Amino acid sequence: MAGPLCQGWGLGAALRSRAALRPLGLLAPPARGLLGPAGGTGTAAGSGEAALEENPFYGKYRHKIQELRRSSPDVFESRMEKRSEVKRQPVGHSKQGEFIRCMEEKAEGLGSKTGKGGFTKNKTLDSILNVEMVKEKSAEEITQIWNQYFSAKDTVYAVIPADKFDVMWKRAHNCPSFLYALPRKEGYEFFVGQWSGTELHFTSLINVQTQGETAPSQLVLYHYPDLQKEKGIVLMTAEMDSKFLVVHDAQCLANQVQLFYATDRSETYGLVETFNHRSSEFKYMAVIAELEQSGLGKELRPGQASDKS
Repeated sequence: MAGPLCQGWGLGAALRSRAALRPLGLLAPPARGLLGPAGGTGTAAGSGEAALEENPFYGKYRHKIQELRRSSPDVFESRMEKRSEVKRQPVGHSKQGEFIRCMEEKAEGLGSKTGKGGFTKNKTLDSILNVEMVKEKSAEEITQIWNQYFSAKDTVYAVIPADKFDVMWKRAHNCPSFLYALPRKEGYEFFVGQWSGTELHFTSLINVQTQGETAPSQLVLYHYPDLQKEKGIVLMTAEMDSKFLVVHDAQCLANQVQLFYATDRSETYGLVETFNHRSSEFKYMAVIAELEQSGLGKELRPGQASDKS
C-alpha cells in the first residue's frame, strides 16, 4: 500500500506499517556520531573496540566488524586507532573527506550490472520506464504513471519539479556531502550522504568509522533529469540494503535531502555549506535542531511497532 505523499514533491513510500511517527526531543550532545537516550549522555567509555561496542547501533554491524577482525586483525586495529583520532575531530573533518573521495572514485568505475550490496550500477530511466513512449504524455500523466508503478513497491519515489531540482543540483555540486540524522529509540543514528553524479549514496557514520574507504552504500537515491527540460519534472526512486534500513528510514533520509538542499531558508542550507567548507565549525546538534524547528522531525521517529533498529 502506498504511503502518504510528502511535502511539496509528491515524495512517496510504500510502507508495510503506518504506525504513528513520534517526535524525538533534542538531547544533550554526547560522543561524536551518536546521541544517547534521555537521562544519559550515551558517551562511550574507554577506547578501541570496547568503546565501539557501547554504541547502541554496534549490534547492527557486529558481524561485518568481527569478520574484519578475524580476517585482517592488523587492518582492524589500524581502523580502531583511526576511529579514535576521528572522535577527537569535528564531524565533517578531512578523514570523512577521504572516504567521500574514495566513494566518488569507485562510482566513476561502475559497470552496467549489479554491484556490491545488490545496488544497480548505472541505473538508467530506460530500465524502468519507456521514455520514448511517455514523451507523448503530459507531466501530469507521467507523474501518475510513476506514482502508480511504485505505489505497490517497498521503496521511496518522487516526482521533483524542475526548478527545485535545479536548486538541489547546483548545491550538490558546491556541497556534495552532508550528515543526516535518523531518529531511533536510543537517540539518533547519523548517516553520511554523498552525491555522485545524480545518485545520492548514504552509509552510516559508524560504518564509515569502522570500515573506512570500503564502507558500502546502504541507500542510493537515483534522480533522472531525462524529462526535466521537456516536461519540467525530475523522477526519483531508490534502492536500499534491507539488512540495515527499512522503507521509513529511506523516506526519512530522502525527506531530509529536500529539507537541507531544496530549502529557501539560508540558515538551513548554511549547515550544508559549513559541513563541506568549514568543517571545524560544524555542530551535529544543529542538524537535529533544524529537524525540530522545521517540524519534519515530528514525522520521522518510528513507533516501536515499526522500528527495526
